[in-house]
Amino acid sequence: MARTRNPAARSLLIDRAAQMLRAREPVTLRSLVAGTGVSTMAVYTYFGGMDGLWRAVRQEGFARLAVRLATVTTSPDPVRDLACLGSAYLSNALDNPDLYRVMFDASFDLEDSRAGDESLHHLVRAAERARSAGRFRDDVDPPELAAQSWIIGHGLASLVATGPLPPSMLAQAVPLLTGLFVGAGDDPVRCRRSVELGWHWPYPADTT
Repeated sequence: MARTRNPAARSLLIDRAAQMLRAREPVTLRSLVAGTGVSTMAVYTYFGGMDGLWRAVRQEGFARLAVRLATVTTSPDPVRDLACLGSAYLSNALDNPDLYRVMFDASFDLEDSRAGDESLHHLVRAAERARSAGRFRDDVDPPELAAQSWIIGHGLASLVATGPLPPSMLAQAVPLLTGLFVGAGDDPVRCRRSVELGWHWPYPADTT
């Protein structure tokens, strides 16, 4: 009789593997399940082995990011939406720092290679709307601008969520994104207001 799969056990192993990797602890079958009440066989049941586990860990990072980005609803202000997406990206990194560190480790493939692309497409679509609305110049390339926005968000997230900078540095996103979008053609005053509105959503966050 086949064993019933327990989604909670699968999530437990994914989170524990990410925590161990971030702490630079050696991850073996035995060390992974130690103290969890889960057997080593569960790694094969849910992932087919350790390689499958690492693919699932990376995938889970992008899955949680996709859920967070989906909370950003489209508004009449596409520049505000771009900043909202950056804020959602960052809040996901702060809430899931262990998974965030692992999801960009290309040592193992993703279970679904489209996951990373879809995260970027959220930004591309918002940039396309901003260009169509006349906020950005017609010659602005939405994928390029989206990638530049992601670079800003990823840099801050990496340096704060998993690095040396204090949370207070997150405020630097506002002038950085404003400079990027003004360079793309937006009005400086209007742009700053849109970015400030977007960046502080879905905050408040503790930036002390």
